[in-house]
Amino acid sequence: MSSKDTVQKTLVVAFLLCVVCSILVSGAAVILKPTQDANRILDRNKNILSAAGLYDPAVTPDSEVTELFSRFTTRLVDINEGRFLEADEVAALGINIDNYDQRKVITDPSLSEALSKEDDLADVKRRALYQMVYLVEDQNGELETIVLPVSGYGLWGILYGFMALEGDANTVKGLSFYELKETPGLGAEVRNPRWRALWPGKKVFAEDGEVGLTVVKGAGAGEHEVDGLSGATLTSRGVANLVRYWLGDTAFGPLLKKLGNS
Repeated sequence: MSSKDTVQKTLVVAFLLCVVCSILVSGAAVILKPTQDANRILDRNKNILSAAGLYDPAVTPDSEVTELFSRFTTRLVDINEGRFLEADEVAALGINIDNYDQRKVITDPSLSEALSKEDDLADVKRRALYQMVYLVEDQNGELETIVLPVSGYGLWGILYGFMALEGDANTVKGLSFYELKETPGLGAEVRNPRWRALWPGKKVFAEDGEVGLTVVKGAGAGEHEVDGLSGATLTSRGVANLVRYWLGDTAFGPLLKKLGNS
């Protein structure tokens, strides 16, 4: 057998091996996708429940998450008009709220918009025009809890999380971050239960109607200030900026004020 034949056979075997591996990888991806999607939704629901103070990973089994989350109603908010969309408006937009992902649609110019440097306090560059929020109402239809998606740049990247407010749309119930790139032991302490425990009971709006809630360097005082993270000034500043942005007049602020006055 010539060296040329040997090379040809080697190339054919390598090609067939690549084809087989590609088929196996593609097949595995297809088979695992439903499980991956279910895990993604489960993780999202856990974080929403955690922000609302309804989930503790140490004591709440995964089997109870679906039942707990069933208390929430998911609504789509027109972020520029500061109002909930009705079902027919959602349908007209071609949005399926069950699989809508406001993080993914920021690449779609029909469903997102670029932010000016002046407005972009959280340094997120773009935002979805329609934001999913999560509501809990009592037996009389009165709002008990509203959970808002929040995001903003910290030290190394965007922090993604949820902020929960009481039915007055002004009192914090909790804050939970589910994705971040902050330094372990420093900025990543935004996930520390002790730091998160500083948020419940704080007030969003100051007497002048502006966002008063913030993270300060050192120890916070009063109903609007939360202690900064030791050794993580830029992360603390990032959290303060994302709070001021998402709860402010160019984001959820108008909706929250309507809910607070209703």
